[in-house]
Amino acid sequence: MWQKLSLRARVNLLLAIVLALGLAINVGRLVLEAGPRVQAEDQSVIRLAREFIDAIVEGLNEAPAPEARLNQIVHDLNRLRHVSITRQGAASTDRSDNTDNTRSPPAWFVALVHPEKTTVNVPISIKGNQGSLLITSHPNDEMAEIWDGIVTQLLVGSGVAIVLFLITSMVVGRALTPIGALSQAITKIEAGSYDTRVKVEGPPELTVICEKLNHLASALGGAIDDKRRLAERVVSLQDVERKEIARELHDEFGPYLFSLRAHASALTRAAEVSEPNLGALRKHGNAILEQVDALQQSNRRVLERLRPVGLAELGLRRALGALFRLWGESHPGVVVEAAISPDLGETGETVELTIYRIIQEALTNVFRHANATHVSITVESAETETTSGPRSAARVRVRDNGGGLKPDHKLGLGLTGMRERILALGGSLTLASGESGVTVEAVIPKAAAC
Repeated sequence: MWQKLSLRARVNLLLAIVLALGLAINVGRLVLEAGPRVQAEDQSVIRLAREFIDAIVEGLNEAPAPEARLNQIVHDLNRLRHVSITRQGAASTDRSDNTDNTRSPPAWFVALVHPEKTTVNVPISIKGNQGSLLITSHPNDEMAEIWDGIVTQLLVGSGVAIVLFLITSMVVGRALTPIGALSQAITKIEAGSYDTRVKVEGPPELTVICEKLNHLASALGGAIDDKRRLAERVVSLQDVERKEIARELHDEFGPYLFSLRAHASALTRAAEVSEPNLGALRKHGNAILEQVDALQQSNRRVLERLRPVGLAELGLRRALGALFRLWGESHPGVVVEAAISPDLGETGETVELTIYRIIQEALTNVFRHANATHVSITVESAETETTSGPRSAARVRVRDNGGGLKPDHKLGLGLTGMRERILALGGSLTLASGESGVTVEAVIPKAAAC
């Protein structure tokens, strides 16, 4: 049952139990102390009455009518609430009817206190005549006073407890009001409404939660927008890549295929004559071989764009070595220095392909636009911070000594695609430009390959 109660109900229930328990303990203490209190009051009254009688009787012998004076004193003393005084041999005064029934304690309280009347015989001597006075205690009045105090304590305590309960319940209710708004906001965010915000109110703890929830909703909304833009960008890049491949197939393969068809037809016609011209046959055959070689080169170039040749078979180091040799042969005036750390370790196929593409794209930009004479390439092990903690990563750095980028320079499709690919893997790509050249640095977590 406790688990099914709301936080507000739990706080209110605990408060009610504490208040009721405190009131019960206080009342119980008064009830338990009633017996000793009545006994102490009974003894105190008897002692005071005896001392008072002793003091009065000493002056009776000098009175003109001591007996009449003594009777008057006894009659006056019988007006006391907690004690009665009578002369020995006289009829005792019944004081049980003098107690107001509205103030009479219940029977269980009387049985719990269990009061006993105390009678004390005080001897007196008036002009040689011996006598005595009987002092009798009456605890009913004291018990009635104690019971009145208990009832008053119960009523006042109950009233105070109810007022405290209502005030505290109201304060707790107002303090916990943001919890309902938080629950509704979380439900809306779960349903995809990332523009949901909650009012920052309540105690400091809930205020922090409200602020964090608003920040989380904003971050989720931004992440969803980034994801949408990334998906649109991926589709756009795919379309651009398809167009580039289609253009290359049309511009490169189309003419070669047309030329092959023309030479093959000419070769067929030359072979059908009774006396074929060997020179013409050789000419058309050589032309066909040249076109096939050109087609093979174009085919390798297209395949290289789609997938680096030999990366899976040769590994990252040897594939990068082949790439560096290819660029060195085509651009002998540019010195390419590469350093691949032996501590790089296993990175996985996806990370290796990403490293290869970053270097390939960076070198393409260097040779096309930088007018550089020196390129430094570094691939080493690193560590990067992710949402799940630090991870081992690979750092790629390509630095040239060219003229740098223009202030209004925008990233091309190649580096843009690389940045989005690296971000998807949980890494980062930075581009720094200065008078001494351009530095492209990428950090790719190795765990992203899993």
